[in-house]
Amino acid sequence: MEEVSQLPVAEQLTYLKKGLAELIREEDLAERLKLRQAENRPLRVKAGFDPTAPDLHLGHTVLIRKMKHFQDLGHHVIFLIGDMTGLIGDPTGRNITRPPMTPEEIAKNAETYRAQVFKILDPEKTEVNFNSRWLEGLNFPALVRLSSQYTVARLLERDDFSKRLREGTAISVHELLYPLAQAYDSVALECDVELGGTDQKFNLLVGREIQRGYGQPPQVVATVPILEGTDGVEKMSKSKGNYIGITEAPKVMYRKVMGISDALMFRYYELLTDLPLAEIQALRASEPMAVKMELARRIVRDFHGDAAARQAAEDFQHEVREGAMPVDVETAALPEQARVAGGFQVAKMLVGVGLSPSRTEAERMLKQGAVEINGTAYKEITWQGSGEVTVRLGKKWKKLAV
Repeated sequence: MEEVSQLPVAEQLTYLKKGLAELIREEDLAERLKLRQAENRPLRVKAGFDPTAPDLHLGHTVLIRKMKHFQDLGHHVIFLIGDMTGLIGDPTGRNITRPPMTPEEIAKNAETYRAQVFKILDPEKTEVNFNSRWLEGLNFPALVRLSSQYTVARLLERDDFSKRLREGTAISVHELLYPLAQAYDSVALECDVELGGTDQKFNLLVGREIQRGYGQPPQVVATVPILEGTDGVEKMSKSKGNYIGITEAPKVMYRKVMGISDALMFRYYELLTDLPLAEIQALRASEPMAVKMELARRIVRDFHGDAAARQAAEDFQHEVREGAMPVDVETAALPEQARVAGGFQVAKMLVGVGLSPSRTEAERMLKQGAVEINGTAYKEITWQGSGEVTVRLGKKWKKLAV
């Protein structure tokens, strides 16, 4: 059994509150920490993840890191995979009914989740569970009892549902069951604390009510902010292309972090590192580039180790800041559609090998002198040559075989 931390409760609260958006209720958490410390009995802390996508990104890790903070203090964390609620699909943030996933898709994604979360959590101290264990066997009388604990009116107070109701968009009955099913997870696991993003607040509060209905003390609800993606505007999402995946190559992770704004990097420091707030605040007086490079190093180190982080930093310095050619430049064949009498049309060549999105853009970059061939700025419409040639457009490189 985990040894519960004997740190003063006030210090534990300070550590656990870092990066939280809301804590409901702080006095309840303080009371439970004090009680469990006296009994040397850990809190039961749950966070649920529906396996709707195979890969996790840094946005997911804000929540997983908070699980790790409870784990650091000796509490029992439960990484709950919603293989059954995943069949419903979380209606949070949806203006239409979410298409159902197949059990096969859910099982495949769930397996990748297990491998990825242990980059942060201690596998020896983490309970991985699946809510199909209790939801799949919920018979009709049990479902009636669960449904009787909450009213339709209160479910429809939820922003997602009320908006759809006003707009005349269909709401399927099974969607109304989602918050009840998530709440029943807390009953089945006898949770003391449930963690979730701010967009999950409604569901987490339903859990408090349902626990009361089953004679359990209501769980403490702790929400974490939704992490903005690399664009600094939208929620981090793979579909929006503004994500940093935790399984991405070290070099890719490092460069994506270096591409965020100076303002956003301090939010990343707060939500994605364990640096105390006072130290993060002190960094604001330092040179921004150095501060951002340290952030990139920390993030890569957390998922790939020190050696990979050092190499990614060296590659960035060499290839991006000094403009040297990367050692792993891809070699491509010159596209035949770019061939013209006496050589190759450069704009078509750039598009054909993926260095430019369009011929118009390629021609514009040519005129600006942004294209280099074999290390020399090139502005001509056509190019003649043979053998292997190195082409650079901005920060993109290709070796071309003629």
